[in-house]
Amino acid sequence: MPSGYTLSELQARLGGEAIDDTGQRYTNVASLGQASDTEISFVASEKYLEVARASRAGALLIPPSLADRLSMPRLAVANPHAAFARAAALFHPEPPAEAGIHPSAVIGEGAVIAPEASIGPNVVIGAGSRIGAHTRIAAGAAVGAGVAIGADCRLYPNVCVYDACVIGDRVILHAGCVIGSDGFGLAREGERWLKVPQVGRVVVGDDVEIGANTTVDRGALEDTLIGAGAKIDNLVQIAHNVQIGEHTAIAGCAGIAGSTRIGRHCLIGGAAMILGHIEIGDGVTVSGASFIGKSIKEPGVYTSTQPQMPHAEWLRNAAQLRHLADMRERIRTLERQLAQLAKNTP
Repeated sequence: MPSGYTLSELQARLGGEAIDDTGQRYTNVASLGQASDTEISFVASEKYLEVARASRAGALLIPPSLADRLSMPRLAVANPHAAFARAAALFHPEPPAEAGIHPSAVIGEGAVIAPEASIGPNVVIGAGSRIGAHTRIAAGAAVGAGVAIGADCRLYPNVCVYDACVIGDRVILHAGCVIGSDGFGLAREGERWLKVPQVGRVVVGDDVEIGANTTVDRGALEDTLIGAGAKIDNLVQIAHNVQIGEHTAIAGCAGIAGSTRIGRHCLIGGAAMILGHIEIGDGVTVSGASFIGKSIKEPGVYTSTQPQMPHAEWLRNAAQLRHLADMRERIRTLERQLAQLAKNTP
């Protein structure tokens, strides 16, 4: 069977309209600047039109609005970026997992592992846990007792899933990800802190992907919930009792404090900090490095950062911040005096 795909074969799998198909077989995807004549790339919008014309790519995935403005073989699709992602998956399919349990794995009493699952070296699976069909658990991962992991999941090396957590189908947990660690629950007694037992779980929906070294704390009493289709980047901290809605995406280094609820189809930028016990509605975008301290009810883009400036200028502005409260009172006093003068003026 010949390798690669012709443009018409890609059309059959991706949809759209194939234009000027020469029968060339394409073997990979690449960026516009690096693509060769056996590779395909994509053009998201008119902004990249000139770069596309200069590209050596053998074919392009383009929006229908640009179909008549390019001359190389092309596939006009409604969403070129999504089509590019699907094409990349065609050219780079996941290698099939070898079903079975490695001899060095430690399996707890009563654990049920589907025959089609793949359990790697030095994996530990706790008592009473359930592992679904075609799920792959890589070397060194630790799954606690009473955990449920669905079908077609991928747990990379050194993932840790604590006791009683629930992982849906087709979930990807990248290396070093920790699901179900204790939330930061403490009670003050005199001069010391008492640990509050965290007895909830983490429940992860289907088709979720969680990045490397991201931590999701278990609930204090109720569960921490990650909705289906959510995508969470590397190095994100999600505290106890947080609820994240379906298909929300959270970029790296964001921090979400306890008991916050984030709606569906939200975008949380990198390094954003979200205070606890607030609600963020559906369709909200939070810009990177923003601090969100109050609930957001309406969809839209929200930002709370200052633009960069020379350090000397920042120092001058910072010095003035200390006087803002005094300035506010002086302005209010002046406003009252002006109002009184206006009232007394004939």
